[in-house]
Amino acid sequence: MSVQERDKWNLQRREFFTRAGAALGTAALAALTQGELVAQKPPSQGLPGFPHFAPRAKRVIYLFQSGGPSQIDLFDYKPKLRELRATELPDSIRQDQRLTGMTSKQSSFPVAPSMFSFAQHGASGAWVSELLPHTARVVDDLCFIKSMHTEPINHDPAVTFIQTGAQLAGRPSAGSWVSYGLGSANQDLPAFVAIVSGSEGQPLYDRLWGSGFLPTRYQGIKFRSAGDPVLYLSNPAGVDRATRRRFLDDLAELNEQKLQAAGDQEIATRMAQYELAFRMQTSVPELMKVSDEPEHVFELYGPESRQPGTFAANCLLARRLVERGVRFVQLFHRDWDQHLDLPHKLRQQCLATDQGAAGLVADLRQRGLLDNTLVIWGGEFGRTVYCQGKLTATDYGRDHHPRCFTVWMAGGGIRGGLTLGATDDYSYNITQRPVHVHDLNATILHCLGIDHTRLTFRFQGRDFRLTDVHGDVVREILA
Repeated sequence: MSVQERDKWNLQRREFFTRAGAALGTAALAALTQGELVAQKPPSQGLPGFPHFAPRAKRVIYLFQSGGPSQIDLFDYKPKLRELRATELPDSIRQDQRLTGMTSKQSSFPVAPSMFSFAQHGASGAWVSELLPHTARVVDDLCFIKSMHTEPINHDPAVTFIQTGAQLAGRPSAGSWVSYGLGSANQDLPAFVAIVSGSEGQPLYDRLWGSGFLPTRYQGIKFRSAGDPVLYLSNPAGVDRATRRRFLDDLAELNEQKLQAAGDQEIATRMAQYELAFRMQTSVPELMKVSDEPEHVFELYGPESRQPGTFAANCLLARRLVERGVRFVQLFHRDWDQHLDLPHKLRQQCLATDQGAAGLVADLRQRGLLDNTLVIWGGEFGRTVYCQGKLTATDYGRDHHPRCFTVWMAGGGIRGGLTLGATDDYSYNITQRPVHVHDLNATILHCLGIDHTRLTFRFQGRDFRLTDVHGDVVREILA
């Protein structure tokens, strides 16, 4: 056989297996979905029958504080600890808890009470640290869950777990699940947007807003603070909009031919992404034009809201995104990992985030958007009551603590002015109403009108879901 004949035979062989595999895959998927090819749905549509019931929230803004905010220094007021300062944490409290490599070699675990004062605020009387004066002004809009707990003890598996419902990478993120189930409310913007701020701390990988085994059209689109907000959105030099339109039309014809031949739904996804990118060339510049906002809005979010890339600026951008129909906005802010020098570092972190988060809640309320926008604030775990490193009169650090931490939620079907759960005098173990990560995710989906047990995707012979095989809706906090 000549080289030309062999190459022709190999090409025909590959084509045969491509088409055969696509046909078998399409037939199998049709059988699994009763003939409905879910992956072929345009991105504006959700799944048939979704939402399952009338939703209280139409959209979500998740203010994820990566690194583990210290609940003891922010929300979980423990006045008795002042009397126990520098005493050894009792074994009856620690209960042989698995420790990180950063404190497992310590011979002593001295109790470190918070150096910051607390006060009660609002009609609800919620306890808030002096570090969060702006949050203190909106506590009656917030529901504090002080009994959150998780399983991982280190950052990457813990962040992955709270975002995807699994400690190992590869599962779809919460925003992707919501995009898959409910679709998009705006054809000119993505259904799911992720924005990262903060210059230090643990890395945040793109998979945290990825679609995992879901079709890639449901992955989050990352917005940037410098240059084009979205990569490759601008036309290349010398290419005008009309030329770009003709190019996309010709490309769509070729892709359509390939789709018909191969049946690979990722081709349809890519076609939809090209079209969305073309429309975003108009919608995104208008979205990013925050200079149109009146002065009182910048005063609400704080002076940093004028500086692109800051948490406050991203909070303002999140409001503009949900106003335009984006279904799920996730702001990731790093720098909460205060193992050492916590009093100084935590103060700086709160200065960078407090007014932006509180301003977002107040802004949504003033615009009549809070009732149908669910806002969540929290990290992947909390911090220990015992000191990491040397305890001094002016300094202490805290290690990771998965056994209890605090998150708050607002709007979108959540009762404001409520505190749920409690911890012991050491803010170490939960004493009332534990809430697991799976419970939190089940509740988020419930507010969106989704039964978390019915939002599934078949992959490798199993029906997967965000909450795995666990999770109960936290009904006490529902409005």
